[in-house]
Amino acid sequence: MKTKEYKKKVGVARLSILSNTTLILIKLLAGIFSGSVSIISEAIHSSMDLMAAVIAFFSVRVSGNPPDKKHPYGHGKFENISGVIEALLIFIAAVWIIYEAIHKLYNPAEIKNIEVGAIVMIISALVNVFVSRKLYKVAKETDSVALEADALHLKTDVLTSAGVAVGLLLILVTGNKYPFLDPVVAIIVALFIIYEAFVLLKKAYNPLLDTTLPDDEVELITGAINKHIQENMAWHQLRTRKSGNYSYADFHLEVPESLSVKSSHQLCDDIEAEIRSHFHNIEVQIHIEPMPSVSEEQQ
Repeated sequence: MKTKEYKKKVGVARLSILSNTTLILIKLLAGIFSGSVSIISEAIHSSMDLMAAVIAFFSVRVSGNPPDKKHPYGHGKFENISGVIEALLIFIAAVWIIYEAIHKLYNPAEIKNIEVGAIVMIISALVNVFVSRKLYKVAKETDSVALEADALHLKTDVLTSAGVAVGLLLILVTGNKYPFLDPVVAIIVALFIIYEAFVLLKKAYNPLLDTTLPDDEVELITGAINKHIQENMAWHQLRTRKSGNYSYADFHLEVPESLSVKSSHQLCDDIEAEIRSHFHNIEVQIHIEPMPSVSEEQQ
């Protein structure tokens, strides 16, 4: 039985695939029609966006599967792997764009039908504003790194499409006297893409190394623990990590030997409930230990 959250993630990922496919065709036709390398570079960028959207689509489907015998902690890291692959694809696209732009700088050519190219870029930017906002909204609601990565692709596409449109309009108002503006804008587009890839790679790769949660989230966990333990109790060895849209935390809780198993269990339930109230999805494991006696502490 697929959850409402799962259906929402898959639905918005499918929308991203549809919009990117349409924009690639429009940009490619406009680029060939006008001879603009910056528009063609945008078509390539959108091709990377499409590949990212497809990867995101399949990763959210796989990550939504429940834990099984081979994957007892679930399939959340499929989303992180998806993000790393997307980042590498962006790097490849950026290098190719820069190569083509430099070639165009040394071999400038007059750009035709500039108005058509500018209109296509403006339409592309507006479409991606709409789709990226929907992706970000669902990504935040479901804590999905794959959808957030896809949204980041489109957000950058908005900036680069707008930049290309501005470059084309500058060429138009100057009477096509400065065609070098087109490859220059393409290089700026590529630099934006490289920055996007770096941000995405860092965000997606860190959880694969089981890096601890951000400081503010760790503070929420420690605050929840301290809120429920008494003066004759203590805790230590807190460990946290991230996997897809799930966070994990475990620690050791020291309680008096006189505290019953039932009371210790209830204390753990209270702490876990407090921690979960601050997170979208989190698994908490608490290891109960007896408080060391005074003689044990002196040894």
